[in-house]
Amino acid sequence: MIRMIGTIFAGLLGLAFGSFLNVCLSRWPQGESIVQPRSHCRHCSHTLAWWENVPLVSWLALRGRCRGCRAWIGWRYPLVELAVGCLWAIETWQIFHPELLSTPRLHIDDFWFFFGHGVFQMVFFWLLIALAVLDAEHYWLPDWLTWPGAGLGVITRLLIVLYTMDVMDMSCTELPEFDPICTFGPIWVFLAPILSALAAASLILLIRWLYWLIRRREGIGLGDAKLMALLAAWLGLPGALLAFVLGVVLGALVALVQLAIPSTRNPSERWAVSKLPLGTFLCVGGIVSSLWGRQIIAAYLRLAGFY
Repeated sequence: MIRMIGTIFAGLLGLAFGSFLNVCLSRWPQGESIVQPRSHCRHCSHTLAWWENVPLVSWLALRGRCRGCRAWIGWRYPLVELAVGCLWAIETWQIFHPELLSTPRLHIDDFWFFFGHGVFQMVFFWLLIALAVLDAEHYWLPDWLTWPGAGLGVITRLLIVLYTMDVMDMSCTELPEFDPICTFGPIWVFLAPILSALAAASLILLIRWLYWLIRRREGIGLGDAKLMALLAAWLGLPGALLAFVLGVVLGALVALVQLAIPSTRNPSERWAVSKLPLGTFLCVGGIVSSLWGRQIIAAYLRLAGFY
């Protein structure tokens, strides 16, 4: 019962924070304040009444159009709200997992650790959705989101590793999920999140350099390298590499659709030079890796015959 109530509450809270994120996504690119003025229509400046600002419900009630000028609001608003709400609900459902909380070697006080970890994960999802939309709409991955996000990820992952080693009385190489860098010794436990972030960013920089050598033009922005560093800080190097593979596959599928259906791309651009928001695909891969990365990696290792 508590698990269900907590999940519903987190989902509703996620809808509210998703609505706030929509305000940020509309105003950040324009350099506007996210505090003032009040929420309004971007076309006619009609100030929204409280009932026009209820997450998801108002969009459905208004059929996606402004009450004042009937301008189309757009699908991004309900999709962002729904994405944040669903991800927060899924994370909360996992926090209250009966098998996790009934582990014999865990104490009741450890619940607060899992609760805190869940809150940090919610921040992580919120950041990824923000970056995904900004890159999709503006090809923009702002440093003031990626750098603090990576720093928070380093701190969070380090606390998780230290907590697990303390509670389970394990070394870093005995953990059920550890970063390969940790195998070099105990001191590397502290450096692993940072080195993982640097290694993940270096992968993008290497691809960027090779593309420049071949095509003599920039193919991948530096923002994507910083995003990979953020993913590695939160997910570890294996999780970030999984997110990269998933992102590349998703991007390739979108590119194939654009080739097959010319109307889906900008008519003023040739297909060979048309842009795709790699950061958006990496964010989607990061969300999948965060939720199901361990299962996917374990399944791959079994298929590859490693164990």
